[in-house]
Amino acid sequence: MKTLRVDLHVHTRFSPDSATELEKLVSRCLKTGLDCIAITDHNTIRGALAVQRLAPFRVIVGEEIKSQGGEIIGLFLQEAVPRGLPPLETVQRVKEQGGLVAIPHPFDHFRRSVIAREVLEQVLPYVDIVEAFNARNTYQGDNRQALELALQHGLPTSAASDAHTLLELGRTYVEMPDFDGTPQGFLQALSQGTPVCRPISPLIHCLTTFTKSKKRLARLWHR
Repeated sequence: MKTLRVDLHVHTRFSPDSATELEKLVSRCLKTGLDCIAITDHNTIRGALAVQRLAPFRVIVGEEIKSQGGEIIGLFLQEAVPRGLPPLETVQRVKEQGGLVAIPHPFDHFRRSVIAREVLEQVLPYVDIVEAFNARNTYQGDNRQALELALQHGLPTSAASDAHTLLELGRTYVEMPDFDGTPQGFLQALSQGTPVCRPISPLIHCLTTFTKSKKRLARLWHR
């Protein structure tokens, strides 16, 4: 059976803190051997749909949604979930589409948008995947805590780059069996996966902040 290299947390220029062009992203994935990615831009699926049209490999339509209680990822989406909704409504909207709910970097100490602890407990019955390794986490203890959460609740785990730049693609992923294209088939295959985990330097966050500021200034300039 074919083995896939899967990264479930990737951003494009459709995110306010990424400048990654779609064609270059596809080329980088091909170069590094990634053959299944989830595009999870902030509060939009426009980038995911565009990459899906371009790529010769599997692209899962995802979204990193800013709920009132922190960030939640929806996968296998048909339409975008609006930002700013209560957390329970956010996960329910993902489920209504037949999608999967993933929790990104649940214990990261430095991101202001990380899901709140009390919210995590509230939405856990709806969670399908816990991101047990995020390459951008500064403290590896935060990743270990995420893995412990997944094991405690018997949930599948992912290892993800959270790539906002081309440099990050292909460093962290899950090696897993191919799947039938359905969310449930994906979950079953993911549960048999093996994580490949390579952290990125915390300095990468400086580049992300610079990109976000540059885009904000560009918007102000063109008003």
